[in-house]
Amino acid sequence: MTTIGLIGAGAVGQALGSLLVTARWCDTILVASGSGRTAAGLVTDLDDMRQVTASPVRVRRADPARMRSCDAVVVCPRAVFTNTATRDIRMAGLAANALLITALARQFTGYQGTVAMVTNPVDVLSRLFAEVSGCHRVYGVGSNTDTARYRLILARLLNVPATAVAGHVIGEHGDHAVICASSTTVNGEPAPVPIQQVHAELTARPRRINAGIGRTRCGPAGATLAALEHALGVTDGLIELSAPRRGCWLGIPLRFTAGRPTVCIPPLNPGEARQLANAEDKVRTAYLHTTIKETTSS
Repeated sequence: MTTIGLIGAGAVGQALGSLLVTARWCDTILVASGSGRTAAGLVTDLDDMRQVTASPVRVRRADPARMRSCDAVVVCPRAVFTNTATRDIRMAGLAANALLITALARQFTGYQGTVAMVTNPVDVLSRLFAEVSGCHRVYGVGSNTDTARYRLILARLLNVPATAVAGHVIGEHGDHAVICASSTTVNGEPAPVPIQQVHAELTARPRRINAGIGRTRCGPAGATLAALEHALGVTDGLIELSAPRRGCWLGIPLRFTAGRPTVCIPPLNPGEARQLANAEDKVRTAYLHTTIKETTSS
């Protein structure tokens, strides 16, 4: 019996709920949100989907405090704030979202299950949730989406199928993402990577989605489903998730076997290694700044 807790009934929460219902490998989904009406509405909508698709997955509303028995909890709420940033867009929500995530993490003190963090800035908030709650299995979803976009973009630029491209985007899920061009292959062979074109498209892609439909939802939801499947042992394989590295949460490739992760950072050239170190410094500084603010305000 596998139970998934879903905290947040917004764009990603809605898309993920539908994926979980149709994937059919979990038994129960518990839904919570800041607005009880939103959670109730999503439960009703997913219940309709369950009936239409003849899915055995049950969907119920529950408070976060009742999700401690879940095998995994997905954290995807968003605080109310206006994002006016034109650079470092995901980091702009740190102050508002950190308060929300801290409050949730305190309800999961000593939690023994798996946490999939979706709320941005995902790398900083993954560490925040882990350190406040004491949970040892907190993974941020971000670099997996970046990697999928990278493979799609490079495949288009090189006119090859996306399945032929093997490569990673690691580091921060944000402006300090590291494109691992030196280890990227196409059909098993080293490939030229037009870094500037790829980077520009990686930056433009989420903005294009937001401009068209208001918020990214399907891509992050798919990445979260994949994270749950790997972390819970539903499937084995390699996936890029934000995980602890030298005390800091960063996007890195993890190979899961029966739910157990092994770090598999690809070979990096000197430039990529510097970029990863810069991402680490940025994320660590953001985290320390957040915890200092919380200490001085309490």
